[in-house]
Amino acid sequence: MALIFLFMYAPIALLIVQSFNKSKSRGRWGGFTFEWYGSLFSDESIIEAFTNTITLALLSSLIAVVLGTAACIFLTKLKKRTRSILMGVANVPMLNADIVTGISFMLLFITLRIEFGYSTILLAHITFNIPYVILNVMPSYRDLNPHIYEAALDLGASPAYAFFKTVLPEILPAILSGGLMAFTMSIDDFIITHFTAGAGVQTLSTKIYSEVKLGIKPEMYALSSMIFLAVLILLILVNRVQGSSRKAQEEEV
Repeated sequence: MALIFLFMYAPIALLIVQSFNKSKSRGRWGGFTFEWYGSLFSDESIIEAFTNTITLALLSSLIAVVLGTAACIFLTKLKKRTRSILMGVANVPMLNADIVTGISFMLLFITLRIEFGYSTILLAHITFNIPYVILNVMPSYRDLNPHIYEAALDLGASPAYAFFKTVLPEILPAILSGGLMAFTMSIDDFIITHFTAGAGVQTLSTKIYSEVKLGIKPEMYALSSMIFLAVLILLILVNRVQGSSRKAQEEEV
C-alpha cells in the first residue's frame, strides 16, 4: 500500500513543489516564489483554455445526465432481449479506443460539413459521457419499487409530479455519481478533444500538449496544483456530507 500511494502521489507532490520553483528549469531549484501563481491570472491563453475545459465539462455532464437518465427509463420499459442489445450498443463508446472514437467524430463532422470548434467538442463529450451516466443510474433505477410511482398516480399526481416526488429522490445519488464521473471524464479527455477541436479552441489538455515541444510554462504547474487542491477539498466535503447523512439516518432508526 505504501508503494501504491508513493507512485500515486509522488508525481503530484513534485508538481506542487515545481509550482513554487523560481527557476523555469525543472531540474534546478531556484528558490521559493509565488510568481507563477500571480502571472497565471494574467495569461489570457491559459485562462481561456481553463474556461473552455470547465464549461465543456459542466455542459456535457449536465446534458449527459438528462439524456442518460431518460435512456434508463426508456430501456427499463423494453423487453429483456431488446434491452440487452441496446445496452450493448450504448456501452460501445466506453469499450472503444479513444483514438477510434476521435477519428470517427472527425470524419462525421467533415461529412456533415459541420465547422470544427466548441460545439463539435461539446457534442463529442456528450456522446461519450452518456454511457457512464447509464452505467451508474440503471442499477439504481431497476431496484426501485414501481408500486410507489403507481400509487402516486392513483392518488391524482401527474406523471411528471409523481416522477419528481417518488422516483427522482431515490435515484438522485446515482445521478450525482454518474454526473461526477462524466464531469471527470470530460476534463480528463485529450484524444477525442484533439480530433474534434479544430483551430482556435483549446482546452487544458490540448494546450499542454501543444506546449510540450516548446516547454510547459511554470504557470501550468500552478494551475494544475490549484485544480488538485480544489478537487481534494471537494472530495473531503462530499465525504463529510455523506458521513453526516449516514449518521443522521442511523440516529433516526
